[in-house]
Amino acid sequence: MKEHIVRIGVVGTGFIATGLNKLIQSSKDFQISKVLTRRPIDAVKDFPEQSLTNSISELVESSDIVFECSGDAIHATEAVLEATKAKRKVVTVDSEFQVTTGSYFVRQGAYITEADGDRPGCLARLKAEIEGMGFEAIAYVNLKGFLNPNPSLKDMQYWSEKQQLRLEQVVSFTDGTKLQIEQALVANGLGATIAQNGMIGARVEHLNDLDFLVRTSEEVGSPISDYVLAAGAPPGVLILAKNKEADRLEGYLPFSRLRTREGLAYMLLRPHHLCYLEALNTLRKIVLGEQILLNNSANPTIAVAAVAKRKIGRDEIIERGAGGFDVRGMALRLRENIDAVPICLLKNTRIVKEIEPGQIVRFEDVELAETKALEVYRDLLNSLINEKDVSPSSNTDSPSLSLAK
Repeated sequence: MKEHIVRIGVVGTGFIATGLNKLIQSSKDFQISKVLTRRPIDAVKDFPEQSLTNSISELVESSDIVFECSGDAIHATEAVLEATKAKRKVVTVDSEFQVTTGSYFVRQGAYITEADGDRPGCLARLKAEIEGMGFEAIAYVNLKGFLNPNPSLKDMQYWSEKQQLRLEQVVSFTDGTKLQIEQALVANGLGATIAQNGMIGARVEHLNDLDFLVRTSEEVGSPISDYVLAAGAPPGVLILAKNKEADRLEGYLPFSRLRTREGLAYMLLRPHHLCYLEALNTLRKIVLGEQILLNNSANPTIAVAAVAKRKIGRDEIIERGAGGFDVRGMALRLRENIDAVPICLLKNTRIVKEIEPGQIVRFEDVELAETKALEVYRDLLNSLINEKDVSPSSNTDSPSLSLAK
């Protein structure tokens, strides 16, 4: 019997899309149907020309599963709208999209999941594995070796060329925006919270120096999502967890060697994340009927706002939020900050009120373009407010936010 080939439509032509395309070309169970690009077809190099399209509807119609990895929340929202209207399952490697408008689609009952490979998917997979062994998660930890909240253009151009990544990707990784977005998705999707706006982000000498996160989780009464800076840390993730059965065998080395320094929790480390290499396995699991691995949930409590890196004057234009040199992302509690602009909605945005360095950008400060993503975000906030999952602040009636639309 001939094996069924599953058609994958890919939204995006960057690092993830290029790698996934190469993997699928050598697979026996998948094929790339169409690849959506906003560039002229003849300007895109790493894909067969016949697979490229500028039409979202053409991509959706020719695909069984839509794989979204553009990294652009505004563009992704439009593509996912078309895909979910057509009842296609959507798989993403796009935490930017997930934390911006992903919850809207969850509320619509769509099948939408983040893939394995990026850190949020890795933490979700690790959570499922350790829960099967009786562990109870306390903290979901992203491991980083270095951050610079305000990197220079010269340095970012150097690292962009060296790592063969787009400039905006390198900036987002370096200034912490990507990290804040990823851990917001983890908090929303895995039933956790953050200890404070921006998270703790402590620097530690060793990975077993994490008992403070256990205490923090106990203080807030919930698992927490956070990150640590540790020189030489592996490029992976870690979950702090408790396990009563492991406690019973306190001297058993395979258990005791996983304990934090003060013995308050066990450290379950996954020392790598392999991006598109792992995403292919996610697609296989979905074909076999796996339920959703991770999404931003129907009732998100954490958002990622834009915080000014510099003084921004009236009538200046922010060309891009995430990955730009004007603002960086900060995870914060949505309930108290519904008037904060999600960083991924900032694109060619005019400033209408002067913004100081370190200031959170509010809707009243900017003139946002009327995009489908902004419309969807408004709908999501209206739903949350009406259900009293968030409380309107004094700025809710700002004409720039227009929640009543």
